[in-house]
Amino acid sequence: MDDLVPRLEGLLFPSVSGVAVLSIEVDIEWVTVRAKSSAAGHSCPGCGGWSTRVHSSYLRFPFDGPVGGRRVRLSLQVRGFLCGNSSCGRRTFVEQIAGLTRRHGRWTERLREVLASVGLAMAGRAGARLAGVFGVSVSRSTVLRMVEELPDPEPPAPRVVGVDEYAMRKGRV
Repeated sequence: MDDLVPRLEGLLFPSVSGVAVLSIEVDIEWVTVRAKSSAAGHSCPGCGGWSTRVHSSYLRFPFDGPVGGRRVRLSLQVRGFLCGNSSCGRRTFVEQIAGLTRRHGRWTERLREVLASVGLAMAGRAGARLAGVFGVSVSRSTVLRMVEELPDPEPPAPRVVGVDEYAMRKGRV
């Protein structure tokens, strides 16, 4: 079993570091993954100071993309930390695992990217129907909101066409 856990972490969270998989429960409809952060501490979002003083802990249940035709639900244990900087406006903060969670997030970052891609390809109602096919129940407004949250693409540099080049293309000298 000890050899299986690192392979599971690599399969379930390939681009996320600092997550330890504790157990996996599989039934007919769901795969529930119990995990926790393996970092010793976290930096305060207010002042950037490092803290290892744990204030509390609780479970979060973000949804992830399906695995093997089953919906995935994480049971993620996160910790609340005390900020040690007395001049910082935040007394406590909760750790966010980069690439996995965000503040007040119901979905993992990977599922958010999938929903945004579906929204770019299919837009509102059709995107919501397609998301339902792979087990994610979202409204058309949510799919469109995911698209709106994407950063604007960089416009390509315009190619400048001079008068002489235009004349040469038209066969004039």
